[in-house]
Amino acid sequence: MMVKQHMLFTLYSICGIVLKDILAVSVAATKNKVRGAQGQVPLVQNMTVTEGGTANLTCRVEHNDNTSLQWSNPAQQTLFFGDKKALRDNRIELVRATSQELTISISEVSLSDEGLYTCSLFTMPVKTAKAFLTVLGVPKKPEINGLTKPVLEGDHITLTCVTSGSKPAADVRWFKNEMEVKGAKEVNASGKTFTVKSSLRLHVNRDDDGVAYTCRVDHVALTATHEETTQVLEVHYAPYVEIRQSTNVPQEGQYLKLQCVPKGNPSPDPVLWTKDGGELPDMDRMIVDGRDLTFTSLNKTDNGTYRCEATNHLGTSHAEFKLVIYDAPTTPSPSTTSPAPTLPDTTGPLDSKQLNSAVTGNRDPNELKRATDHALIGGIVAVVVFATLCLIIVLGRYLARHKGTYLTNEAKGADDAPDADTAIINADGNHAHAEEKKEYFI
Repeated sequence: MMVKQHMLFTLYSICGIVLKDILAVSVAATKNKVRGAQGQVPLVQNMTVTEGGTANLTCRVEHNDNTSLQWSNPAQQTLFFGDKKALRDNRIELVRATSQELTISISEVSLSDEGLYTCSLFTMPVKTAKAFLTVLGVPKKPEINGLTKPVLEGDHITLTCVTSGSKPAADVRWFKNEMEVKGAKEVNASGKTFTVKSSLRLHVNRDDDGVAYTCRVDHVALTATHEETTQVLEVHYAPYVEIRQSTNVPQEGQYLKLQCVPKGNPSPDPVLWTKDGGELPDMDRMIVDGRDLTFTSLNKTDNGTYRCEATNHLGTSHAEFKLVIYDAPTTPSPSTTSPAPTLPDTTGPLDSKQLNSAVTGNRDPNELKRATDHALIGGIVAVVVFATLCLIIVLGRYLARHKGTYLTNEAKGADDAPDADTAIINADGNHAHAEEKKEYFI
C-alpha cells in the first residue's frame, strides 16, 4: 500500500513539472510575439508625379514575422495583397514583394489618381500608414488671340494669352523682343485644373513694326523647359523720306549721287525726283536709277532745290535738298598768289560755314557782311578822333593869343634901375611914362 502511494506521488510530481515547463514556454512565446508586433510599423512616403508619368509607392517594415502587407487606393480598393493583384487595372504593376517591403507602380497617372493611398500591416491589431499622391497638371501650349495682320499705325489692340490644364495655376509672362513687359493676369478654376489668361494692351506705332511679342508659361511640371508662343506685329504706316549725298562739298565737274531713302510699310516704290517744282532739266547728265539721282558732271546750272517724293496707300511724303555748286579749286602760282585754302575733310559732316568758305572765291556772305560792318565802324571812330584833335588845337591857339600880362611896380622901373630900390623910385616917378598894359578875360 505504501509503495502504491509513493508511486502516485512521484507521478503527480512529474506531471506538475511538465505542465510548468509547457506554461513557461507558452508565456515566453506570447511575450516574444507581442514584442515583435510592437516593432512592426509600416513606413511610407508622400509622392509627387507629373500627369502622364509613373508613380512608385513603397511600404516597408523593419521587423516582420511574415505578416502580410497590402496597398489600397483612395477609394479603399485593394490594389495588391502581398504579391497578389486584387484590382484589374493594367496601369498598376507589382515592383517588389518581400516580408519587409511591398512596392507597386502606377503608370500614365491622371489627375483622378491623386489622393491618400494606404499601406496595411495585418497584425493584431492591424497597423496602417498613409501616403499622399500629388499629381501635377501640365499646362497646355499658350495661344495668343486678338492679333490681326496687318495693324495700322495708331490702332489700339489687346493681345490675350491663354493656357489651360495647369495644376497648380501656371505663371504667364509677356516679352517684347526678349524684354519682359507686364500684362493683366486672370486665373479661373476648372475642376482640378486652372485656366490662366494674361492680356496686354498696345497703342501701335511704326516702331512696333517687326516687333516680336512672346507669351511664356512657367510651371513646376515644366522642369526642363517652358511653353511659349510668339507673334510678330506687322504695322502699316505712311512713308517718310530722307535724302543722303555722296559728297559734302559738290564742285564743278565732280560726280554726285543723291540717294532717296523712304521708309514706309508697304514700301513706297517707285520715288519721284523733281527740281524747283518741275521735271529734271538735263536727263543726259542727271540719271535716275531706282531711288538714286546721279550727276555725272556738275556745273553751275545744276544749282537748285531737288525733291524726292514717296507714296503708298496710306499717304505721301517728301524731302528736299538744296544743291549749291562750288568753283573747282585751282593751283595758284607761288610767286604771284597766296596759297589756296585747303578743302576740309569730307569724310565727316561739315557745317554751313565750312561749306561756304572751303573753296577759293566763295567766301561766306555773313563773313563779308561782318567785315563791311567793322570797316564802317572803324571809319566813324577815326573821323570822331580826328575832329576832336582839331578842336583841341584850335582852342589852344586861341587861348595863347589872348593871354594877359601883369607888371608890378618893381617891374615898371626895372629896365633903367641898377637895383630894386632904384626901380621902385623910378616906378613911382615915372608912372606917366610907363606903357599901360591891359588884361582881357575870355
